[in-house]
Amino acid sequence: MKLCMIGTGYVGLVSGVCFADLGNDVICVDKDNNKINNLKKGIIPIYEPGLEELVLKNYKNKRLNFSTNLKESIKKSDIVFVCVGTPTRRNSNSADLSQVYSVAKEISKSINKFKIIINKSTVPVTTGDEVEKIISKKVNGKYFSVVSNPEFLREGEAIRDFIYPDRVVIGCNDEKSKKILKNLYSPLISKGAKFVSTNRRAAELIKYASNAFLATKITFINEIANFCEKTGIDVEDISIGIGLDKRIGSRFLRAGPAYGGSCFPKDTKAIVSTADKFKTNLSIIKSVIKSNEIRSNILQKRVNLILKNKVKNKKISFLGVTFKANTDDMRDSSSLKLIPYLSKKGAQIKYYDPTGFKKEFSKLKNVKFSKSIQDSIIGSDLIIIHTEWNDFKSINFRKFSKNKNLIIYDMRNIFSPDKIKKMGFKYFGIGR
Repeated sequence: MKLCMIGTGYVGLVSGVCFADLGNDVICVDKDNNKINNLKKGIIPIYEPGLEELVLKNYKNKRLNFSTNLKESIKKSDIVFVCVGTPTRRNSNSADLSQVYSVAKEISKSINKFKIIINKSTVPVTTGDEVEKIISKKVNGKYFSVVSNPEFLREGEAIRDFIYPDRVVIGCNDEKSKKILKNLYSPLISKGAKFVSTNRRAAELIKYASNAFLATKITFINEIANFCEKTGIDVEDISIGIGLDKRIGSRFLRAGPAYGGSCFPKDTKAIVSTADKFKTNLSIIKSVIKSNEIRSNILQKRVNLILKNKVKNKKISFLGVTFKANTDDMRDSSSLKLIPYLSKKGAQIKYYDPTGFKKEFSKLKNVKFSKSIQDSIIGSDLIIIHTEWNDFKSINFRKFSKNKNLIIYDMRNIFSPDKIKKMGFKYFGIGR
């Protein structure tokens, strides 16, 4: 099939490349000339394991192309995926849908035959209705169909999630589009993915409800971790004990910093905002948002306690600063609050992240980027393991530090407390 992906961000690029790898002809479109030129050269704008190899392979085989010409790309395609950003609106909790609606207007100018218009972006309930209205102003309804097909890609594991999904959700109001899309996804369905067919509004809500529930699990175990720290219990034991219950499941039950990234913070706010418009109080999700917002404050207080309120002039090293491992995404990472806080308190901070230097910290005093784990550790009083990169799991701190008073604050519980203590260092974890 001939596909057009509008937007070469995380969702658009990963989905486009994977569809091409399944044998489809895919054009990825973006208005950013520089980004498109770089993609043609094999320069990838995001960090995602395995993505570069797939881009090079499918571009070489001419199943994948990149363009800035939206009009021509739409005309050449049978199915058009809208993969633009839906960030939180400034001074509001609602989703900013301006990019979605702008693209809809452009699509309406370029329909030359029947096309399926798919909202791949995460959008609130009724967004598809509005997109349909916008296109209908210029095009007869029999020449297009608007569908919701939410993505469920985890950063760092996106390619695997695309190829081996739990489910494929299609929200459409006509049988013709349903049959075409079931055929498009047939290679994944044959591998065991469940094909879920709903109406358009239901598909939109499935995505938001999924993210809100996962955010709730993370927030829940973080609150239990707070309780464990007061009672001398290891939260890892609790996670295992409750996670083995099939009704609960073990995933997203790892205590740590506040949830962050491109999805959970904005999507929990957006579903609450949409529900408010429909006069529905989502009190549980509101509590989750509030709890997550104060999570960074709790971690700040614990750093103060660990250092006995003597933060000034302390040499603190951060291992990892992204919101999770295997991604370069800094959006809503806890480090964006914790590092400025400690800098303001007078700490001397170094950080190392496998994805490199972060411009977010460039203007902060006393904050420097280290080019290696070793450089980051040497001379430090406190090591904060902020992100669970595999690179950190086998570190021998004794090899890099002669400071007998070195403190390890393991925010991801990747180390055994006994192991660190045997090295001769002080250890603090989350919920331990």
